[in-house]
Parts: sequence; C-alpha cells; structure tokens
Amino acid sequence: MSKLAGEVATEKVRWGILSTARIARQRVVPAMLKSPSTTVAAVASRSLDTARHFAAAFDIPRAYGSYQELIDDPEIDAIYNALPNHLHVETTLAAAAKGKHVLCEKPIGLDRADALRLKAAPAGVLIGEAFMIRHHPQWQEVRKILAAGRIGPVRAAQTFFSFLNVDPANIRNRPETGGGALLDIGCYAIASARLIFDAEPVRVMALIDRDPAMKTDRSAAILANFGDGRQFSAQLSTQAFRHQRVGIVGTEGRIEMETPFSAPTDEKSKILLDLHGPGQPAETIVFPPVDQYALQAEAFSRAVRGTGPWQYGLDDALANMAALDALFRSERSGTWETP
Repeated sequence: MSKLAGEVATEKVRWGILSTARIARQRVVPAMLKSPSTTVAAVASRSLDTARHFAAAFDIPRAYGSYQELIDDPEIDAIYNALPNHLHVETTLAAAAKGKHVLCEKPIGLDRADALRLKAAPAGVLIGEAFMIRHHPQWQEVRKILAAGRIGPVRAAQTFFSFLNVDPANIRNRPETGGGALLDIGCYAIASARLIFDAEPVRVMALIDRDPAMKTDRSAAILANFGDGRQFSAQLSTQAFRHQRVGIVGTEGRIEMETPFSAPTDEKSKILLDLHGPGQPAETIVFPPVDQYALQAEAFSRAVRGTGPWQYGLDDALANMAALDALFRSERSGTWETP
C-alpha cells in the first residue's frame, strides 16, 4: 500500500456500510479490510436478509434491516454512504446528526443546492466525497510533475471515459435517482480537471445526448475554460465501449494516463511522460499494484482520528457540483455557462 501522510490511527475507526450495492461489495469493503486504521463493524440494507448475507461474506459483526438502525448504532464512528445519488444528502445529514463522520459516494448530491444542505451538519463531523482517484500514487505523481513545472504550464487536458450499460433497471439509468453520464462519470472528469489545473473552471459548455427511452444523459462532450488559455475537454458515455484515458499537454511536454479512473488493484499502473516529442524516447513511470479505495479509507480514518489530513472537504464537493450544474444549464441554453 502506498504510504500516505500521517500515522496509522492508534484506535481503529469503526465503519458502518450504508447499502449493500455493488460498489460496496466489490470495491469498498474489500478495500477497507486492507486498511490498518479501519474495521468494518456493521452493514445496513432495506432487507435484513440481504444485510445478513453481505455481513456473512465479509465477517461483519452486525447487520441491520434499515438504514436508520445503522445510523443509530452508538458503536459506529464513520459511515460509508453507498446509497443511490438521490439519497446521499438526507442520509449523510442523518448520520452526521448522530455524530458519525461520513465518506459519501460521488456525486455528493443531485446538484449544488441539494449538497448545500450539508452545511447544516454539526461542527466537528467530517464529510468527504469519495473520489478515490485522488489517493492513487499515479495521480499524486502527476500533481508532483505539474507542480515542478516539468511539462511547462499546462495548456490543455483531455479525458475520455466510457462504458456500456443499457439496462433500464440499473440505478445508473434512472433519472429520478440521479442517473446519467454527467453525474456518474462526468464528476470524475471535472474533479480531475480541477486537480490538473489547480483551479476552478471559468465557464463550461456541454453537448448532451439523452437516451430516448430512459431519458438519462447517455453521452456528453464537455468543454471547460480554466482561464489564462487553459482548456479542458472530455468525451463521456455510458453507452459505448469501455475505455478511459487522460492526456495533459504543457508547453514543454505531455503526460498520458492509461487507467486514470479505474486502475486495477492487481496490476501495475503506468503513466507516460514525454519531454522530447515524436520519434524520441518517452519515460514510462510504473506504479506497483495498489487499491485506491483502501488508500482512501486509510486517509479518511486517519483524519477521523486526527493522525492525518483530509484535503477535500465539503467546499471542494460543492465546487465540483457547481461545475456539473453549469454543464446541465449549458445543455438547456446551448451556450457557455458560468459555474
């Protein structure tokens, strides 16, 4: 596991998992079991049988048949909120009211107005948006390269992120629960662009195609102006062949990332650093296999115990939602919009 700032928590954080969704089953809980500062103490589902089966699979001590029971559990320190998007804010607020720290699946709300309600959370409760990519060593290395000026001032960044999901019953394809490409994967594009430029977009524009039956945004081409000639573009789709790439071009070089968002846990990751141009050798930077979800859980747990920082709080999440809101406004207006 990659070393993060801060010390391992002297007392493990007792986590409760809100929802037995696939992200919790396949990614979050297996990752938390690798984190030395965490223990998974309980899981909740709307079905007690489902919660019990989930708990048995991971040796989780307690299973609840309602979300509120988990929220009320006095022996839970932090909650991972893996519920559908439209339930994120209300359940996060309910947990925070009980003194629980919350790491919430992205997007943190349906829009900025929805997410703003989280400002009512009690002081001292840590609320984070779960962009696990920020904890992967490849993104940390990219930030170091950019900060050191190795590729010169960044002029352009491009993202491609797609997968194929045409199941109308899937939660990602239901507009009433916050489905669609922009909220599901566009949030990654915006968050990574803000990381690359270390700034907020000045204006954005979106060309969106909606599924005629499901009504969700299934494809989107987005543009963002970060000021001073810095431009970002992204192509997103939930109904195309699975693919992802990030390219960053400065005045003196470029960076290419092969698996910027879904880096495998059992394979090496690598980025390409090209400082010489076509026909010349480029440097390949290789990273050992890591679980970015485990790194995220460890960082959040350390922050809960006060042994490490948490860099991305509620204001960061609100800034990301503001850009997404502006993209949806651009769909309606057909022109540039200001976040």
